[in-house]
Amino acid sequence: MDVRLIKRIIKLVEESNIHELEVEEGELRISVRKQGHVAHVSYADLPAHGSHLPQPMPTAPSPGIATAQNESPAAKGEEAPPAAEEGVLIPSPMVGTFYRSPSPEASAFVQVGSHVEEDSVVCILEAMKVMNEIKAGVSGKIIEILVENGNPVEFGQPLFRVKP
Repeated sequence: MDVRLIKRIIKLVEESNIHELEVEEGELRISVRKQGHVAHVSYADLPAHGSHLPQPMPTAPSPGIATAQNESPAAKGEEAPPAAEEGVLIPSPMVGTFYRSPSPEASAFVQVGSHVEEDSVVCILEAMKVMNEIKAGVSGKIIEILVENGNPVEFGQPLFRVKP
């Protein structure tokens, strides 16, 4: 899990009326609780079939880097994932509602073919009535928008595909 994401989760808890927030990603669980005026973060591995360190969610395939897995998808009775498509995915940093523009009347932040920089706002995610601007985190060209405007998204769900 990305350290920037963990910091954003802590900030969200500190600046809101939330007293506790738990986020699970694969076999990693992060719990953030307010203790007085300071947020406390704890990490816990969920029970697994074997022991291994939790891996961050990859945003793009990295040549030469392999990650260990307990079981292959076939051993779990799941279908193997399709071959990696071209581009880098921009994942959702939180659960919320996806909006492509700042208001219903405004034009979308990005379209297919738009060039983005790392700090370019690509969408808004509404979470608990708070509008959160989501930045690309990567420079490149938007080659695919993976979520329809107004649809709910899950933590880690791919939102855009960018060609660096």
